[in-house]
Amino acid sequence: MGAPATATIRSSSFSFGDPWAIPPTAAGVTLRDATDGAPPRLATQCSLFRDEGHLYVVFSADDDGIVATHLEHDAPLYEEDAFEIFLAPDTLTEYYEIEVNPLGTTLDAKIVSPDGHRGTMRFELQWECIGMWTAVHRVDSRTEAVVAIPFAAFDRQAPQAGEQWRANLYRIDRSAKGDQYSAWSPTLRTPADFHVPAAFGILRFA
Repeated sequence: MGAPATATIRSSSFSFGDPWAIPPTAAGVTLRDATDGAPPRLATQCSLFRDEGHLYVVFSADDDGIVATHLEHDAPLYEEDAFEIFLAPDTLTEYYEIEVNPLGTTLDAKIVSPDGHRGTMRFELQWECIGMWTAVHRVDSRTEAVVAIPFAAFDRQAPQAGEQWRANLYRIDRSAKGDQYSAWSPTLRTPADFHVPAAFGILRFA
């Protein structure tokens, strides 16, 4: 496994009037095939920035068809199309999973992974990302989603300049042409496995 992907998260203002407006200082990253790092069939770009209260992640994805039926919070969104954010503010043995599907349905959970692999991890759906805000829309053949994640949901103040979190960004696209699993920092596992904290990238807060 190579060096982790990195992104610098700079402070900017967020507009509720136009939640998909990307500040010029936002970090822009591209998702790659999770299993081998190659360009996926459907491209996905993500933009990340922060203010004093939130981390913002904006997904913009080529999409030739929506596969989404779940409408209930904490439903198994990963069974269908979904965008996913994994955040490890303190340690790779405990991290947080946040998902949103093309219908705007959300899932949030705490993952306890003492050995760093799926076989011994614990999925705690009772954890709630209190104050999280999401929006999703479709423009032509693209699906876009913005996720606003409060730092307070992790019982933390806003990160200080120089602070680093481990993280990964993912997309699942279900299709008759073949399911696609994309990642910012590919986990390089076959079959695709997103729960590989050792492969998480690094968010550097400025």
